[in-house]
Amino acid sequence: MATYEYRCRQDGSFDVALPIGTAGPSTRCPRCGAPARRTFTPPRLTRTPAGLRTALDRAERSAETPEVVRRMPGGLPARRSSNPAHARLPRW
Repeated sequence: MATYEYRCRQDGSFDVALPIGTAGPSTRCPRCGAPARRTFTPPRLTRTPAGLRTALDRAERSAETPEVVRRMPGGLPARRSSNPAHARLPRW
C-alpha cells in the first residue's frame, strides 16, 4: 500500500492509502464530497521495524481503551519514596 495526497479546494489536503498503481487523478473529498485532485508527490512507502510497529499499534489501541498497569514492566519492583508524606497518598 502507498499513501497518496489529494487536495480539495474547500477542505485542503488529505491522504488516501491505495495499492501501488491504482491512484487515480482525482477522488472525492471525505469531508465535503467535492472532487479533489491528486498532488503529484512521491508515494510514501516505508518499512517500519516490527518492534516499533507493535509499539505503535499498542499505543493506538490504548488511546481508546487504556491498558491498566498493575506492576512495573519487566517485573521490576516499584521504587518506594522515603518521604513520609508520600505514604498518605491514595493507592489505586
